[in-house]
Amino acid sequence: MPPVASPLAYVPFVSVENMMRLVHHFGLEEMLVEMTDAIEADYRRWHLFEKSPRLASHSREGVIELMPTSDGEIYSFKYVNGHPSNTAKGFQTVAAFGMLAGVETGYPLMLTEMTLLTALRTAATSAMAARHLAPAGARTMAMIGNGAQAEFQALAMKAVVGITEVRLYDIDMSATRKAARNLGESGLRVIACSSAEEAIEGADIITTCTADKAYATILTDNMVGAGIHINAIGGDCPGKTELHKDILGRARTFVEFEPQTRIEGEIQQMGPDYPVIEFWRVLSGEEAGRTDKDQITLFDSVGFATEDFSALRYIYEKIQGTSFFQNIDMLADPDDPRDLFGMLTRAAA
Repeated sequence: MPPVASPLAYVPFVSVENMMRLVHHFGLEEMLVEMTDAIEADYRRWHLFEKSPRLASHSREGVIELMPTSDGEIYSFKYVNGHPSNTAKGFQTVAAFGMLAGVETGYPLMLTEMTLLTALRTAATSAMAARHLAPAGARTMAMIGNGAQAEFQALAMKAVVGITEVRLYDIDMSATRKAARNLGESGLRVIACSSAEEAIEGADIITTCTADKAYATILTDNMVGAGIHINAIGGDCPGKTELHKDILGRARTFVEFEPQTRIEGEIQQMGPDYPVIEFWRVLSGEEAGRTDKDQITLFDSVGFATEDFSALRYIYEKIQGTSFFQNIDMLADPDDPRDLFGMLTRAAA
């Protein structure tokens, strides 16, 4: 991973403005495809990564989390919140920033916004799982929950999996209208639905992405027929779920990092003996993905630090040779590494 050409004391910073410029320059769907491949490549070297459940600080209003990992050469972390009531205050439900650093020196390599980047990497992770677990020839996705991530999810499934139709539903019809409007020029057939039951009619893939921090039943058992792939991404902290537990009883369930998903995912409803498959095992060939056309597959995705690592690594490589970052004066750089005080006093002269 080549360093950005800048003085040692300066760290490349990718602002929200520059992240948007980067996406428009390279193209959203192209970046979603490339990020999907980057995330999958890191899943294929799963054993190299430090892995632990994220450090979460819960409150009545939401959660603030730190998500660190390292492959032994590069270290990354993401700071991210989840506050479902924020939209009523005019704030994002999720806001994030992250850093990439070199293990050899501990010096940061890049600081970046990760609100947009998290939406991209979450969609890319969903698409990565779906291309291995969804039924062959899947062309229709139901998107239950049409908030900030809905369009990214739909476009990733289009670019990576090949869906041609997305069926939208949200309890807030203004969110559905927003998503339908934003996807109007995407090349997808977009259908706004008045209920979750209507949305899943004919769907090959069902994605649930709701924000309420509570046990919820977005899908009941009788709604889910044979051969469906479910991409459950809204349940991502203790006490927050989207699927009736009977669906899990019928599904072949895949997770990112089992110790974290046992705490935060849909499987928190099940006992400790409920069988799950960590997704990296599918990529390594240790476990099969979908085993027959009538099987229900479930990707119980809560978001994991290696996916942020992959997204940060990908963006770091994309900004090379571009103007889509600015250098920030973040690190002290005294002429003599032992003379930090001298650097301070000389600055007053």
